[in-house]
Amino acid sequence: MRGLGSFLHDAFRLAKPYFTRSDEKLSAWGLLSAIIVLNLAQVGLSVVLNFWRREFYNSLQQKNWHAFADLIFVYRFTPSGLMPGFCELAAVFIGIAVYSVYLNQWLQIRWRRWMTTVFLDEWLADRAYYRISLTTDRAAVGTDNPDQRIAEDLRDFTDNTLSLGLGLLSNVVSLFSFVGILWGLSGDMPIFGVTIPGYMVWVAIIYAVIGSWLTHLVGRPLSALNFRQQRVEADFRYALVRIRENMEGIALQRGEQEEKSVLHHRFQAVIGNWYAIMVRMKLLNTLVVGYDQVAVIFPVVVAAPRYFAGAMELGGMMQTVGAFGQVQSALSWFVSAYASLANWRAIVERLTTFHRAIVNARAAAGQGFERMDAADGIVRLHGVTISLPNGSKLLEDEDLELRPGHSVVVTGRSGTGKSTLFRAFAGIWPFGHGRVEIAEDAFFLPQRPYIPLGTLRHVLTYPHPTDTYTREQITQVLTEVGLHELVGEIDHDSNWPMRLSGGEQQRIAMARAILNKPTWVFLDEATASLDPEGESELYRALRQALPQCTIVSIAHGSSIAAFHEQRLVFQRDEGRTGKLTPGELIQAAAD
Repeated sequence: MRGLGSFLHDAFRLAKPYFTRSDEKLSAWGLLSAIIVLNLAQVGLSVVLNFWRREFYNSLQQKNWHAFADLIFVYRFTPSGLMPGFCELAAVFIGIAVYSVYLNQWLQIRWRRWMTTVFLDEWLADRAYYRISLTTDRAAVGTDNPDQRIAEDLRDFTDNTLSLGLGLLSNVVSLFSFVGILWGLSGDMPIFGVTIPGYMVWVAIIYAVIGSWLTHLVGRPLSALNFRQQRVEADFRYALVRIRENMEGIALQRGEQEEKSVLHHRFQAVIGNWYAIMVRMKLLNTLVVGYDQVAVIFPVVVAAPRYFAGAMELGGMMQTVGAFGQVQSALSWFVSAYASLANWRAIVERLTTFHRAIVNARAAAGQGFERMDAADGIVRLHGVTISLPNGSKLLEDEDLELRPGHSVVVTGRSGTGKSTLFRAFAGIWPFGHGRVEIAEDAFFLPQRPYIPLGTLRHVLTYPHPTDTYTREQITQVLTEVGLHELVGEIDHDSNWPMRLSGGEQQRIAMARAILNKPTWVFLDEATASLDPEGESELYRALRQALPQCTIVSIAHGSSIAAFHEQRLVFQRDEGRTGKLTPGELIQAAAD
């Protein structure tokens, strides 16, 4: 964890944009101002109650029934002025407290909505999310569990920032409001021959300083522990999600014990860190609770000498005790809020490091490959070097030319870098340099297609709107790729990622390609989940639907190679730079 100055600077940088640059800045300031006014009103009522308490206890000491009843139900003129009854004060206080919370929640959800939109926009822009996933370091500082940082940390940041900020403001105002009252009520106290004016103010300051110092000494490790707790909780939740997404594979491999072992290991990290927090919180709570308990009787003990000396009445003593409690509570805000401050600091650290990772990823978006539209329709690589995130080179200064109408199959041993070459063609691989010329409408099919949630129509038209294609077009393409049985479910919302088999998902991806009608289609083992006959049927459907489309495939099977006119072999030994070499020509398969 960094120093206090850096932390406060980071917190300010996270909070500032909403109130200075957002479209909601005027309403945000309006809500914040209203909340501040209500909080200050609560402090003002506390001051009034402090004087009310003096008159109320004096009426008890004097056994004055009329004064007692007036101070509860109506009002009474006192030496301090017109004093409202407790019922009126309570009604006003309830209204202020209710609307203070209501407006706070309103501002919080609006602020969270804006920050979530900004973080999502920046995370998804320039494929920052993808680069971050490739460059996660061992410590995963700033890059682990982006879902938690956006969904939970932003929620907690807005909540804690408002609650802690308003709490600090209220306590500062309370301090200045009551310190004068306490100074006047304290009088002078001779100690060892020295007269101390306003002695109870000095006692409150000394008491709060000692408590704050001890609290920081005991609670300092909490910030780092809370930071780690958020991470291990997210890791455990992610492992559970992975099981839900891969239930069939786990069941087929009988991997329940291994998954249980992984979950147990990750949950042990949760438990271990939680125990560390428990131990630290036990020490902190011992100090804080003890501090608060002593504070109950401490002002009475300090004020008792003047009361027994007849320098004040019971009401004056209770007013003094109340004022001392307000001053001591305001000075001790750091003590009572320490655990929340530690959690807030961890949240700020997680959001700051995450945002820094996004900024760095976006800053690097313009580096690497120069991607251009192939004006003459020829796909080219000019001086292309493809590297891994660790700097190892897969290809170096490679030139390649693929002409339209000449489909190409790329082969090579597993792990040589064929899929990385596929990503470089697509323009998403960030590590390397050189120029890539490719058709703007080129369509890319990975081995594992993305199946979004929603209706089957949405699955097929993704990422375009669902009304991009007619029902007749969707029906036809489902028939062409061998999924005619799903025609009746085009508008059904189902868990399609789980319902469709791997082969069916690859057929869906091929249907998307046919609907888009590109001039080039790049496939990275996009039919690997099908049997050879199914692969041939799908390639034949693609050829028939898009006769003018040029196909570039990464594949191993001979059934696929038969649909191409040219072969490229990606040759690379482990740990060395590879190269692309032409292979033998293949007779195109007959339709």
